[in-house]
Amino acid sequence: TRTFIFFFFTHSLKYFYTASSGLKTFPEFVTVGMVDDQPISYYDSVIRKETPKQDWMAETEGPEYWESNTQVSIGIEQTFKASIDIIKQRFNQTGGVHIVQQMYGCDWDDETEEVTGFDQFGYDGEDFLTWNMETNTFFTPKPQAVITTEKWNNDRAFLERDKNYFNQICPEWVKKYLNYGRSSLMRTDLPSVSFLQKSPYSPISCFATGFYPNRAEMFWRKDGAEIHDGVEKGEILPNNDGTFQMSVDLKLPSSEDWTKYECVFQLSGVNGDIDTRLDKTNIRTNEGKSLLLLMDFKHYEVWQQKNLFNQKKNQQT
Repeated sequence: TRTFIFFFFTHSLKYFYTASSGLKTFPEFVTVGMVDDQPISYYDSVIRKETPKQDWMAETEGPEYWESNTQVSIGIEQTFKASIDIIKQRFNQTGGVHIVQQMYGCDWDDETEEVTGFDQFGYDGEDFLTWNMETNTFFTPKPQAVITTEKWNNDRAFLERDKNYFNQICPEWVKKYLNYGRSSLMRTDLPSVSFLQKSPYSPISCFATGFYPNRAEMFWRKDGAEIHDGVEKGEILPNNDGTFQMSVDLKLPSSEDWTKYECVFQLSGVNGDIDTRLDKTNIRTNEGKSLLLLMDFKHYEVWQQKNLFNQKKNQQT
């Protein structure tokens, strides 16, 4: 029997904006709002309407909220479309595919009340502008962004509005959304754990899927002690149902006594580990491993699409 206990967490609210040019199969502008890495809102330049991505968001916020956010997103869309043209000029670019991205938001610790704000811009996959919370200033590694950096850093009223948003307004919205979606966002889902191996000479993959939240650890133990040699840990990836998956591989000689090894999964919010003893008879091979790789590729694409959104509020370069 596994006991569930209460843990303190750092919760997050993030907004991702993406403007693109030269991509015919992708909307020119997309926004995604996320709480604890769960999408809560979506807008793009094709549908031109802000929509809820969680039932609890649709149930708690009325039509006025969504109409208001739609108008805000339409305004930001125009700003970003103008911005991408300006940046292309600064790089002396005309045609081709180009992407402006922004991610902004905050992390809030529900025990210490500590708030960490962030605001980052990217262009064509590289850092373009970043806000420093401690100094309340922007900095850039790109000469093409110096004009914008100086403009924003000389606008004290703008910087103070940003500082107030990240320190006061953003964490209040985090708390509000957590209250709205408590049954979903504060839940714990345990994973199913299985062993996969492509061939007898391939690493053994311990694969956990279906867990929530995404604050988890997984590792290999031998004779009760954690091991690191021959171990390769994968990143936590999202499933399409709001849960997560991860894997950790172990290179193990066939001459080894496999019964000495076990895979250990730990999930925040759960008291105790999920220990799975390595058993040759329970290893899925060939097709099972291929399935894992296919799933990993699919979810990696989803993850990359989310990270593609690395991007701000309604401020023009």
